[in-house]
Amino acid sequence: QLQFVESGGGLVQPGGSLKLSCVASGFNFDIYAMGWFRRAPGKASELVAAINSNADNSYYTDAVKGRFTITRDNDLNTLYLEMNDLRPEDTALYSCASGQGPLFSLAPHSYPNWGQGTQVTVSS
Repeated sequence: QLQFVESGGGLVQPGGSLKLSCVASGFNFDIYAMGWFRRAPGKASELVAAINSNADNSYYTDAVKGRFTITRDNDLNTLYLEMNDLRPEDTALYSCASGQGPLFSLAPHSYPNWGQGTQVTVSS
């Protein structure tokens, strides 16, 4: 059974940092691209970052470029999102999701399986 367990969210002040983790199980993690999505209250889900199965290429939405870093450890079946210089507008529920092949896509429908998410709140 495919499963994702996200962790690492919390309450942080503006300018602070968090590192999210997503432990995957129930499928061959190392042959699928992965992505991090976020959903803020009243807004649609947004693809924040994505990474190919072998980590040779990645994508970031403009709002997080230079502040967030997506990585993966295929030996541990774990996806990470390191977030620095956090801003109030980064407040959202962050979920990891698996792609449909080794290369990431920018199309949300290309990520059919999602975790429950971990809440990130940036506030002073």
